[in-house]
Amino acid sequence: MIAKLQCVVLDCADVLELSGFYQGLLGGVVNQPDPRWSLDDGWATLHSDSGFVFAFQRVADHRPPQWPDPARPQQFHLDLEVEDLDQAQEEVIARGATLLDAGDGKRSWRIFADPAGHPFCLVRH
Repeated sequence: MIAKLQCVVLDCADVLELSGFYQGLLGGVVNQPDPRWSLDDGWATLHSDSGFVFAFQRVADHRPPQWPDPARPQQFHLDLEVEDLDQAQEEVIARGATLLDAGDGKRSWRIFADPAGHPFCLVRH
């Protein structure tokens, strides 16, 4: 092993909006004091209840991915496990997500975009 994953950093236009969105999905603490990062208007963190850390970095003129457009690919995505797909869909949309692909009703996942345009999937447990 060469390295240990410290956090996942998502580029966005508004770090507090996006960190709050993911806090609503995953729980945890936004901008918990941590000596690894200095927090300012261009950087925020989310320390999830599981111990995983997300970081959010403000990018001037942020251009979100356009799924499934290969000219602006998704770059990465998160798979988030849920018990009830329909209920989870209602909750993420209420928090600002956009449904990108509801599927055919048979598969176990749906594709959404967070408020900054990053794709993520809700996957039924």
